[in-house]
Amino acid sequence: MIRVLVVDDSNSVRALLMHILGTAPGLAVVGCAADGEEALKLARELQPDVITMDLHMPRMDGFEAIRRIMRDCPTRIVVVSGSDDRAEVDASFRAIEAGALVLVRRPPGIGNPAHADRARDLVRTVKAMAEVRVVRRWSDARRAARPLQGAPRRLVAIGASTGGPTVLRDILAELPKDYPLPVVIVQHLAPGFMDGLATWLADASGYPVDVLKDGAPLTGGRACLVPEGWQAALGPGLVGRLVPAPPEHGMRPSVSHLFRAIDPDLRAATAAVLLTGMGKDGAAELKVLREHGALTIAQDRASAVVYGMPGEALRLDAAMLVLEPAEIGKVLARLPAEPFPSSVFPTNGDHP
Repeated sequence: MIRVLVVDDSNSVRALLMHILGTAPGLAVVGCAADGEEALKLARELQPDVITMDLHMPRMDGFEAIRRIMRDCPTRIVVVSGSDDRAEVDASFRAIEAGALVLVRRPPGIGNPAHADRARDLVRTVKAMAEVRVVRRWSDARRAARPLQGAPRRLVAIGASTGGPTVLRDILAELPKDYPLPVVIVQHLAPGFMDGLATWLADASGYPVDVLKDGAPLTGGRACLVPEGWQAALGPGLVGRLVPAPPEHGMRPSVSHLFRAIDPDLRAATAAVLLTGMGKDGAAELKVLREHGALTIAQDRASAVVYGMPGEALRLDAAMLVLEPAEIGKVLARLPAEPFPSSVFPTNGDHP
């Protein structure tokens, strides 16, 4: 049985969340708190498996509560966001920075058409997070399975899931402002947060980040997130395409689709990175990219919140390098870049 502590300053929201989680098979609500101080006290006393956390509360807000809980009694924390306005989304990603694992939309009340779907998302997220280890030990230890290849590169493709936002921040922070290679990222995320993630990543890392648009040329000096509800294809030429392909590994966008849909002419000139996350999304396709001459990198176990995706890549011998996040960024920053011939761009005026 997964033991859950519910934290929210609204009586009605607490009652709603306790009903949803308390009636779900395999979950038990062991307590509730109306502010951060009470949340910290109950986290210590009850030692729940998962905490659902509101951010805007009296006495001690959710950010300080998350920081103290992760310092004093590390616990898996799910931020339950009640709004999709810009300030709320930005706040949610600051909570991830403080130590929360993942974001999820708060279900509307019973009777709302979206209630059932949002309630299922909440229950599924809480159950999934209960499997995540709670102590993150950042380490300088690293293993290089093969020497770093010095071949010029044209593209960086990155896949991440649970725990990914802060890792992406650390990687992008290592890239210079004039970095010549385009960076395309799939980050598994709850619906409605992708624009907020782009803004937060840009602010937190100092590196420009936006959301990929269909047909947009891929250029250096910025990173692009694949938007929710779409799969991405890269090329021919350095052009990003959004395609309405079905989910893979239950995800859209998926890392597997991104890696597989890199144009054959680009694969040998790609640096592909697989980061923290559950499951196997992207691992087999990372191996294929390696076989086609790409530089392939997986995050190391010590720094990963969940070692499913990079661990599967290691099992398949898909990763040439196994590194912690800042070192991944440093490797990418040092890669020699090969300018892509301008003749390969579409001639419809959309190229730079």
